[in-house]
Amino acid sequence: MTGNAFSAQTGEQLKKLEEALLSDAVRKDPQELHFLLADEFRELGASGQRWSKAEIISELLTAPPARGRLESFEVYPLSGEAALVTYRAVSETEGSPPMESLRSSIWVRRDDRWQMLFHQGTLTRSESGR
Repeated sequence: MTGNAFSAQTGEQLKKLEEALLSDAVRKDPQELHFLLADEFRELGASGQRWSKAEIISELLTAPPARGRLESFEVYPLSGEAALVTYRAVSETEGSPPMESLRSSIWVRRDDRWQMLFHQGTLTRSESGR
């Protein structure tokens, strides 16, 4: 993890929030999604589609169960109240090969909690597929 302006504790907190958003427990909980995503949230999905907060919550609630893990997690402070995180995500859906993507998110601290303001995913080929 990188970051001079943030403590290691803040980096770990942001990592746990990203991991939570990869879990089905959070992806199927509209209240938790509303809490974690800023009202003006936007996503540029790995599919090439753009999503608003309402659209991504609706999509996640109906998506098939998946398992995800993140690798190479890094934090880049943007200000005292904002950070960019980057990582590689590996998602597995039953009956499908693992999907790898490079991900970036911008998190902002508001009302003493972190919320995701922006997220982007870019599909990559797996190491074995190169």
